[in-house]
Amino acid sequence: MDIYTIIFLALAVFIFLRLRNVLGQRTGSERPPFDRAARNPLPGTPDSGVVPMPGKVIDQPPPIPTAEVTPPTDRWKGLTEPGTTLAQGLDAIAAQDSSFDPKHFLSGARSAYEMIVLAFANGDRRALRDLLSPEVYDSFETVIKDREKHEQKTETRFVSIDKAELVGAELRDRVAQLTVRFVSQMISVTRDKAGTIVDGNPDKVADITDIWTFARDTTSRDPNWKLVGTGSAH
Repeated sequence: MDIYTIIFLALAVFIFLRLRNVLGQRTGSERPPFDRAARNPLPGTPDSGVVPMPGKVIDQPPPIPTAEVTPPTDRWKGLTEPGTTLAQGLDAIAAQDSSFDPKHFLSGARSAYEMIVLAFANGDRRALRDLLSPEVYDSFETVIKDREKHEQKTETRFVSIDKAELVGAELRDRVAQLTVRFVSQMISVTRDKAGTIVDGNPDKVADITDIWTFARDTTSRDPNWKLVGTGSAH
């Protein structure tokens, strides 16, 4: 063999050894080549073109019908018993106005009661106009005008407000109405121009029970309730 043949043989051996080191040898336990054409990719795998999500897909059971949510039996605890007409009225108002809080209302009604009684005694029309419905305001103003005509003045002082409790609740269309019974003690006297007492007793504490109804349009942005009806219990 000439020198060129020896060089080509050496080069061939070198190339064979390099390929063997890179590709390795078959041992008989190799896994078969992956046949992409024979596989149907599942949704959610990289081969399907769908971005995979965590977890796995399982057969879902049929949906369970959702029962209607019923208000808890103690929803109006401290105000009334479950199932009463009052409770049903409160439920109706709360369903229409999610911000409705009867305890918060009672606190405001208690303050409004005192403000209205004192404003009426003092003939404060401006304060009354903001707190009363037009119909109630007209009836109050009639009495105030009559006192002014006869030059009389009424003095009223609260001793205490012993109770303010809900006795009625109703939703008429979208207008909520709440009736409150107020039990209070007050001193009231009316005097004429000369100071002579024409009604009441400045030295006697009177027990007063008033039943007032307040209303509010639940669709209005105005959160204030107005007095729409008055009555007394003896």
